[in-house]
Amino acid sequence: MRDQEVKLIVGSLLHDIGKVIYRTGDGRNHSRSGYDYLREEIGIDDKDILDSVLYHHADMLRSANISNDSNAYITYIADNIASATDRRGKEKEDYGFEMSMPLQPVFNILNGNSGNAFYSPDMLKEDHINYPVDEQKSFDQGFYNEVKSRITDTLKGIKWDEHYINSILSVLEATMSYLPSSTSKGEVADISLFDHVKLTAAISSCIYQYMNDSQVKDYREYLYKNAQDFYGKKAFLLYSMDLSGIQDFIYTIHSKDALKTLRARSFYLEIMMEHMIDTLLERLSLSRANLLYAGGGHCYMILPNTAAVKDVLAKFMGETNEWLTENYDIALYVADGYAEASADNLKNVPEKSYGELFKTMSNAISEKKSNRYMIEQIKNLNGSKKIQYSRECRICKRLDRVNEEGVCSICDAMRKSSKAIMNEQFFVITSSEVENGLPLPCGAWMIAESEQKLRNRMQNQPQSLLRAYSKNRYYTGLDVAARIWVGNYSGDDCQTMEDLARHAFDSGAVRRIGVLRADVDNMGQAFTSGFAEKYNTISRTATLSRQLSMFFKCYINTLLAEKEYMIGESSGGRSATIVYSGGDDLFIVGAWNDIVELAVDIRRNFKKYTLGTLTLSAGIGMYDSGYPISRIAYEVGDLEEDSKNLPGKDAITLLPDSEVHKMVSNKETVSISDATYNWDIFEKKVIGEKYNTIRDFFDNSSERGSAFLYRLLELIRGRGESVNFARYVYLLARLEPDKKANEKQQELYKEFSRKMYKWIESEEDCRQLKTAINMYVYMTRESEDEI
Repeated sequence: MRDQEVKLIVGSLLHDIGKVIYRTGDGRNHSRSGYDYLREEIGIDDKDILDSVLYHHADMLRSANISNDSNAYITYIADNIASATDRRGKEKEDYGFEMSMPLQPVFNILNGNSGNAFYSPDMLKEDHINYPVDEQKSFDQGFYNEVKSRITDTLKGIKWDEHYINSILSVLEATMSYLPSSTSKGEVADISLFDHVKLTAAISSCIYQYMNDSQVKDYREYLYKNAQDFYGKKAFLLYSMDLSGIQDFIYTIHSKDALKTLRARSFYLEIMMEHMIDTLLERLSLSRANLLYAGGGHCYMILPNTAAVKDVLAKFMGETNEWLTENYDIALYVADGYAEASADNLKNVPEKSYGELFKTMSNAISEKKSNRYMIEQIKNLNGSKKIQYSRECRICKRLDRVNEEGVCSICDAMRKSSKAIMNEQFFVITSSEVENGLPLPCGAWMIAESEQKLRNRMQNQPQSLLRAYSKNRYYTGLDVAARIWVGNYSGDDCQTMEDLARHAFDSGAVRRIGVLRADVDNMGQAFTSGFAEKYNTISRTATLSRQLSMFFKCYINTLLAEKEYMIGESSGGRSATIVYSGGDDLFIVGAWNDIVELAVDIRRNFKKYTLGTLTLSAGIGMYDSGYPISRIAYEVGDLEEDSKNLPGKDAITLLPDSEVHKMVSNKETVSISDATYNWDIFEKKVIGEKYNTIRDFFDNSSERGSAFLYRLLELIRGRGESVNFARYVYLLARLEPDKKANEKQQELYKEFSRKMYKWIESEEDCRQLKTAINMYVYMTRESEDEI
């Protein structure tokens, strides 16, 4: 990356730092406040950086004594473009500025919502979720002074070169994520100052390269005097990569160390994607500011629209897919696509043009997925000599050279490094092969290391160190580290499937594991048309993406560590382990009872986090700890699909019976599992009403045998036959306490029998009752015997 490009990125990232200073009570123009702060308190003396801060508004540029090719002109127009995508007027006009104005969530205006929620004054913390609230709390001068102090402490330890751009991004994200970019009372204040400066830096880089490609030398003429002409030029590419084959790669394993292997393979693919992103950005001389979103095997970037960039993209895709076929045959494949965009398109001018960019990208990716390989590549794949392989790897089932234990080199490395991958703070990427390292595209290897080992590597082997990723926290001054959010929670003593099943047993449930799969409903629709056309801009989709990534990659750890919803009594964090959580979906394994409670926790908090504008659908399966994980993944995936087939989605499926439930939606009959419920029905009716009624009675009754409950369940299944109804009545009568029973037992029986007689008359109540009985049986084991 050229020195001028680095200074441009730094200047653009810091161009609005004066807003923080102004809001501490400085009172001056924020351009001047920021300039003086960086020069006097931080000690920056570089004119290119400082000019971008001082002259990023037209009124200052008008009389500026700077050269016609100053970076300030690029920052100026990039700020204008980003601001135009940020700032959209409210439906009701208002005037003036309110310095203490809080940030509002983009969920206020997502999917037809017209909310009026606010964020509280706070900085970004990985262990605390700043939920939107109805009460408007002022962001006072004291809070902004805390923000300033945190920024100052970090910036003083930074060198102003490309190695420290990630550090700047991290501290700005940590401090500015809940600061509004604009405090105008006439605008929707839902774009944070961090999202604004990050987008400004990304746009600046694109414009710089676009002008160089067009051999533009006079920035003042091109960007300042003729700004309106530039807004219509296709200077940008909205670009996406999509990695296919993730589920098969992660879940197609058979191993006694299944849980460790699952997590290692999941983290491996996540870092592979991050490595691909950073490698591509480096080849394009861009920074992570240009990365709009990454998660779930997908990413979106904003790039310059030049022939050189398109050439790099084509070569990178060819090189990457060639490496994937060499190492994983056809199991993994990456497709990409882009759409040419103008600044006007990024702010959705003309209307619907921004949504069309996503359709263009999506169509390009779909086309590549359906035509993955050229004729020569297919010939090479079909003509590869199998004599070089010894036999099938017993873990991943891939044909490869295997060791004396029947394991291929990659699975062996994953097995040996799985503990470090899960526990160490850094994922380190090197250009030379390392012991137990995992291969990555473009001649790189990954290994997990502690901070001390990484620092030793930086000192002793700097030439082979490409970069490092820190999990969930940033490190001031560690110039090669980029912070990435990772859902990596694992409960105490939860290293194996057997551990998880034992935790269920120890808490009073059956010795089984529970597996949760869930994802956000209609996510693609939310990105392309979730915002009204007036608000459908790159700023809001980028902000929405980051908020969802934070929930699934970061806050998910807090939800598991600090459990809220409980059906029974327990303490401590969840006995569960995140296999994967990112983008908009998750896969979590745990003790059976913890998984059911956790699913409700996640849904409740997601609803609160998104103001109910997005919904989740989930599937939960229950298994013996030795059941093949490859089967588990697909069976629970089918349960999740049942939830998505429920009209309106927003559902959970668990413990399905053999029956199929029929529902009428839009005059069509829809077949779903008999154990698929809307979340509110599951919480209020299945658990809150039926499960609790069963528990209250049987927990206080001498008749607690599961055999009795199974007989009751069979009679409910056959409720349509008169003889079964008679048996049902007889069975309930047998439960009546004798005359010696205390008053509480008598009252419990009356309430229990009354409800059971009522529920047997309704098909829907019986459906819910079957699920509740099954849950109670599995939640309350009788003895050491397995059910």
